[in-house]
Amino acid sequence: MAQQNIKQIIKQEYIKCAKDPVYFMKKYCWIQHPTRGRIQFNLYPFQEGVLNLLNKNERSIILKSRQLGISTLSAGMALHMMVFQKDKSILVVATKQDTAKNLVTKVKYMYDGLPSWLQIGFVENNKLALRLKNGSQVKAVSAASDAGRSEAISLLIVDEAAFIEENRIEEIWGSSQQTLSTGGKAIVLSTPNGTGNFFHRMWNKAEEGTNGFVPIRLPWTVHPERNEEWRIQQDDELGHRMAAQECDCDFTTSGNIVFAPDLLNFIDKTNICKPIERRGIDGSFHVWEYPDYTRKYLVVADVARGDSKDYSAFHIIDVEESKQIGEFKAQIGTKEFGHMLVSVATEYNNALLVIENANIGWNTIQVVIDEGYKNLYYSPKGDAATNSDAFLAKGYDITDTTKMVPGFTMSMKSRPLVIGKLDAYMREKSIIIQGKRTMEEMRTFIWKNGRAEAQIGYNDDLVMSLATACYVRDTALKFAQQGLDITKAALSNWKKTEPTIYSSNGVSKKDTGWTQDLGEHGQQDLTWLL
Repeated sequence: MAQQNIKQIIKQEYIKCAKDPVYFMKKYCWIQHPTRGRIQFNLYPFQEGVLNLLNKNERSIILKSRQLGISTLSAGMALHMMVFQKDKSILVVATKQDTAKNLVTKVKYMYDGLPSWLQIGFVENNKLALRLKNGSQVKAVSAASDAGRSEAISLLIVDEAAFIEENRIEEIWGSSQQTLSTGGKAIVLSTPNGTGNFFHRMWNKAEEGTNGFVPIRLPWTVHPERNEEWRIQQDDELGHRMAAQECDCDFTTSGNIVFAPDLLNFIDKTNICKPIERRGIDGSFHVWEYPDYTRKYLVVADVARGDSKDYSAFHIIDVEESKQIGEFKAQIGTKEFGHMLVSVATEYNNALLVIENANIGWNTIQVVIDEGYKNLYYSPKGDAATNSDAFLAKGYDITDTTKMVPGFTMSMKSRPLVIGKLDAYMREKSIIIQGKRTMEEMRTFIWKNGRAEAQIGYNDDLVMSLATACYVRDTALKFAQQGLDITKAALSNWKKTEPTIYSSNGVSKKDTGWTQDLGEHGQQDLTWLL
């Protein structure tokens, strides 16, 4: 009788565990705590809530703080599926095999701690896999393997997804779709690691409700044993930026973003606005201010390399305010782009037109020259391109074409200087950026192997043309004092006077130059064009 009662109790308990994963974990699962050793898995209320969401939904993405036990929770969910369901295949993928193996190790530790009546027995048990006699299994693989390609997956767990290389995570996700389409579940979890990567894009789409994933955000505040004192300690231990990433789930402070996130946020809140006009069939030319005959402008362009993923771009910059008042980004032919640049530069008071001369940029520059646009920026040849002071000190004549080339020369030496100039403008808050597209590029502009460039899958055309604009504004006008003759042909209708030359710091000084007669409006100083 007693034996029958025990069997009945076990049966009832088994059914209860099968129906309620929370009950199963809290009563029968043991875990290895980093400081307390072997303890019962007494789930916190927030962990219970997460577990219920994971069980309820087929697709879940978790943006989490550090050390919340979410990997352990995922391991418990995997174990529950293996014990109470037959022939289930669970795949754990992480950037490194050791990371994936760690989650499988947690599954095994929990399984070993189960009472005998819950243990099924296993047919395979090694460092990377556990396969039970009922046909269910869990396996760990690295992102570098052919994860999820062939076998049917009942549950896919992608751990620290933001840290997996872009091409690998996209491949893993793409290859797993067929195997998941038969009813499999997917859990993608990670702390943030910069913006623009696969995890960040997936999270944004989940929040928008466009990819079928349920977003679960878990900052440090969800943990009942953490307080403000703990958070301050994290700042001391990790540094402000890393703590914001690891504790606050802050995308903008994470990763290797070139420009300081707080500055990007400042610009985003104070300056970004809708343009007053969008030109072109596709509206790719955004305008915030129409030309003012009293203002001085730069038009700075980056020409696409010619592949399907690259864009041509330009900015219109108010020289005196260092203000972005126009922005263009689109795929356009090099000749068509040249005609457009001449038109825009002419419209904006014959602006100084700066075009990067790398690769097929020469095609665009040639169009500008053929059209007779005289106010085209020229770069000194060689090292002088990055050191205008040295160029002038040597007594070189800017009108000597043997020492100059049309367009702006971007080189290994000039590129860091150009990017550094934009960074300095931002830190000094001396530039006004109004374009949302430019800000989006700046948030995905990262350090990679010591080089500043766009994240994989993103572009930096607007960033680089804006950086060039800042650099030119500070350096090009140094040559103006020696280069008045370079545009005399285009100034045949202008009379000589004593105009104002504008230096890079906005301080004016008198010099012999040129002005344009504006009739009833008086005269306009034109030496800024040089």
